[in-house]
Amino acid sequence: MSHEQLPSGAGEVAEQYPDIWQAYAQLGEACANAGPLDERTRRLVKLALAVGARSEGAVHSHARRARRESISAEELKQVAMLSIPTLGFPAAVAAMTWIEDVTED
Repeated sequence: MSHEQLPSGAGEVAEQYPDIWQAYAQLGEACANAGPLDERTRRLVKLALAVGARSEGAVHSHARRARRESISAEELKQVAMLSIPTLGFPAAVAAMTWIEDVTED
C-alpha cells in the first residue's frame, strides 16, 4: 500500500518515519505469511479484529480493502453481526455503521 492510499494519520507516520513504517509493513507481511489462511480469510479476520478493538478507522480501512478484493457487503456485515454475542449489541451496531460508511457509498 502506497503512502497516498493510507489513512491520513498512518500516511503521516509513513512519511515522517519511513524506516519505522517499512519495518511495520514487513512485520505485517511476515504475520500474514506465518500460517495457512488465504488472503480472503485473513481480510475477514482483520476486519473482525478491528471490530473487536472498536477501531472505526481500522474497520473502514479493512472494509474498503475487502470491497476491492471482491468481498461482498453482506459478508462484511455478517462480521459485525457475529460480534453480538462476544462484544454486545451496541458494539455490533457501531461496527455495522462503520462498515456501511464504506459499503453504502
